[in-house]
Amino acid sequence: MNLWQAFKMAFKSISMKKTRSFLTMLGIIIGVASVVIMVSVVQGQNRQTMEMFEKLGDNKITVQAYGYYDTNNETSQKLYDYCLTMSDLVEGITPDVEINETATVQYGAKTLRINDWNNGTYDWQTALHIKLGSEPYGVCNNYTLAGGREMSYLDVEKTNAVCVLGAGAKEALFDFTDPVGEYITINGQPFKVVGYYEAVDLEGWNELDNIIVLPYTFNRSMNNNYNIDSYVVKAKSAQATVEAMTKLDAFLNGLFPMNADGNRDNGSFYVNSNNSSTEQVQSQSNMQSLVLGAIAGISLLVGGIGIMNIMLVTVTERTREIGIRKAIGAERKSIIAQFLIEAAMICSIGGLIGIAIGYVGTMVAGKLLLSTTTDVLLPSPIITLGAFLFSVALGVIFGMYPAVKASGLQPVVALRAE
Repeated sequence: MNLWQAFKMAFKSISMKKTRSFLTMLGIIIGVASVVIMVSVVQGQNRQTMEMFEKLGDNKITVQAYGYYDTNNETSQKLYDYCLTMSDLVEGITPDVEINETATVQYGAKTLRINDWNNGTYDWQTALHIKLGSEPYGVCNNYTLAGGREMSYLDVEKTNAVCVLGAGAKEALFDFTDPVGEYITINGQPFKVVGYYEAVDLEGWNELDNIIVLPYTFNRSMNNNYNIDSYVVKAKSAQATVEAMTKLDAFLNGLFPMNADGNRDNGSFYVNSNNSSTEQVQSQSNMQSLVLGAIAGISLLVGGIGIMNIMLVTVTERTREIGIRKAIGAERKSIIAQFLIEAAMICSIGGLIGIAIGYVGTMVAGKLLLSTTTDVLLPSPIITLGAFLFSVALGVIFGMYPAVKASGLQPVVALRAE
């Protein structure tokens, strides 16, 4: 018997008992569909998170340092001066402070309230936010200029009344007109708009676009001269990020040493980068994919056991047929091949149906669970191919014992079977 004949016999055997064959495939179908959907959704979540970090900017170091006994931003100035000495590692450093006082922003007939917490309809995400920064604010925070210019060194040093708008702030105040050169007032003080940024367009992070950036030297007059304790440092590369973080950590440890009890008496600090956050998310995602894939794989194994049980039943039902074939000279390997092909075919068909269901399920799950994605979520070819090959392998593995058992039947005994 050649291979083609073995396939024809296997297909005939499956089609003769359609209901039983489908129920046998069901475990494989559920297992493959589960693997495809679970792993694809986790990968979709991971991809979405990576896109978010890309928009927020890589090689970005967030530094927070607060001296308990600061009276005039001494810690802030020391940190700022130290970061300027690392010009070989960093592209820029900027304070990243938000004004928490209630403010009124006006342009023409438009009036917007900021930090108006007494207003029951105030929404922090959609409201405007006034930020204080230095000239490389856009570079450090991964903004791209859409028009005009950034604040200059002289703007910061001389406390020039200039500002740069985020895309949301520009739209709220100026609609679709070019704001460069126009003046807005904040608490009655005029500020000249010198530039505006492109939209970050990150779902759920509207506040990134709803910003008005002023020179940080306005901290005294517009923010009650609160201590500036938050900075963003933009490193030149991933390696430079690691080196800069190490140096910053050492510098701040020297500034705020630990006492004998392991506590810091005169201040606290925090240093982190998007790069390390990205690595953590990637590691967690890989582990999640592995765990969910393993859970779904268990159902595939259960399906494989079902295949073995049904194939053992099939061998019992076809004992007389096996005896006749062996009596007329069929070799043992041809009997094994016939039953292995039948088991593999059942698993292959089940695997293909499972993949089809997995594709549909992934698209539906992507829409329901990853509603922020604009593209349709589809399983990767590697997941699809891996799930299919695994299902075929299960058919071969769990079909081996029934096939060997069938090939070991003695013709005389087999022919006596009813």
